[in-house]
Amino acid sequence: MAAALRFQLREYTVADGRLDEFVDEWRELVLPLRVSLGFNVLGPWIERDADRFVWIIGHDGDIEAANQAYYDSDERKAMDPDPARLIADIRTVWLETP
Repeated sequence: MAAALRFQLREYTVADGRLDEFVDEWRELVLPLRVSLGFNVLGPWIERDADRFVWIIGHDGDIEAANQAYYDSDERKAMDPDPARLIADIRTVWLETP
């Protein structure tokens, strides 16, 4: 039997009034790096009234190791400004195919 594919649902509450700024920085800095490191990205979606940003990442292989490699990369460490500064709260959920 093949291993289940794993994904991560990422839901952020962004600082009040900063959602558009976050979306711009995410598209410019985070998305290209994630894609270059082999991640599949779905979304993002926003809920403007709640300052909520939602997206899903997947990876062909060990997603947890790939995620760690993303955070450990020189490119991620060099992000300036760091979009994470605009995140007030984070909720992540691991999902897998049955």
